[in-house]
Amino acid sequence: MQVKLIFSALTMATLLGACQKAPEPVVTTDAWSPLAQRYVSLVLALGEHDKSYVDAYYGPAEWAEQAKTAGQSAADIATAGSALQAEIRALSATDTMLRLRQHYLITQLTALISHAQTLATGKRASFEQQAQQLYDTLPPQRELASFDTILAELEALVPGEGDLTERVVAYRAGFVIPQDKQQQVFERAIAECQARTLSRIDLPQQERFTLEFVEDKPWSGYNWYQGAAYSLIQINIERPIDISRAVDLGCHEGYPGHHTYNALLEQKLKNELQWVEFSVYPLFSPQSLIAEGTANYGISMAFPGEQKMQFERDVLYPLAGLDAALAAEYAQFLKLMAQLSYAGNEIARLYLNGEIDAATAQSLRQRYLLQSEAEAKQGIRFVDTYGAYVINYNWGKDLVKNYIEQGGSEDERWQRFISLLSTPKLPSSIAWE
Repeated sequence: MQVKLIFSALTMATLLGACQKAPEPVVTTDAWSPLAQRYVSLVLALGEHDKSYVDAYYGPAEWAEQAKTAGQSAADIATAGSALQAEIRALSATDTMLRLRQHYLITQLTALISHAQTLATGKRASFEQQAQQLYDTLPPQRELASFDTILAELEALVPGEGDLTERVVAYRAGFVIPQDKQQQVFERAIAECQARTLSRIDLPQQERFTLEFVEDKPWSGYNWYQGAAYSLIQINIERPIDISRAVDLGCHEGYPGHHTYNALLEQKLKNELQWVEFSVYPLFSPQSLIAEGTANYGISMAFPGEQKMQFERDVLYPLAGLDAALAAEYAQFLKLMAQLSYAGNEIARLYLNGEIDAATAQSLRQRYLLQSEAEAKQGIRFVDTYGAYVINYNWGKDLVKNYIEQGGSEDERWQRFISLLSTPKLPSSIAWE
């Protein structure tokens, strides 16, 4: 349910840019373009079998119409994907960017074939199979008991007595943004994320977004990229939102996260190089690990060190009517909570592999992620909807962090970050240079 609609604070000239159509991709006669167009067509065709699959498309409308009327089965799409993959392997990549392009198409097709086979057979792949085939990686595995030391630290930090989960839920309630302050707080947070990003990254002049507050979703926030450097950003307000999420979601969904990533790929690869494969974004693909990893690590890029806490303390806490004197304490609490995130991967692993049922998974989320019953249920709903996609947030962030922090200076780190946002790098090609 949509609650309210607002626009970002942009100039009228920028808003007028919303009316501009994205330039049509030019399909040339080189060996790559026809194969790339076939890739786009297969992604769109598979989207007819899974409405979550095509996260964004801003190519020619007739391609989307053709996918609707083609009537390809999921099994046929898998077969066609394998044939296309073989043709792309046979191409000669003459420079680094073409090698990245070739690797991108081959690896994205591996994910497409895997997802098509899953839809064709109705048999859900294991957690490990999804991670490797859909996201081009295999995250580390940890025993749930290994998180007990972090829980012990939280026991000592969180006030009150009795069950730790209940204490954490009660403690976090003191940092919830009042509903009548949500719009103001989010607008200010996103504006700060935007300003900090634009000081480092050149985005298209017409870039813009719309912000909506919604309910009844399996996620906390979502960026629906529309093309022409425009995004619809939705924030789920069905459950209370604590003050730390304003900057997190502003960076993740907007700047320098998903909106920035998609706008740069569209500008640099689709428009300037006319690589038509970047007119579509399949959600269940290796590209998502880079997208989610950069979106999460982007928070630290925009707000290095203690700057996020300081901005929240000095600006957002007063806007929300919260006690700014508690900002540093709450930030320390959140750092410990973040160390529990991999427990969510392990619970998803057990659940997707059929080792535990939904009720047990919910109970484990309440115990190891310290979530309320409602939060835990939403977490299970997310895994039911998106499977092993959960690894893209924490493992993706860690892979991106390891790559970026090879840069010595702040300028070098930003250069490496921008390279992830504007080139065809995937998990298995991220360290080629």
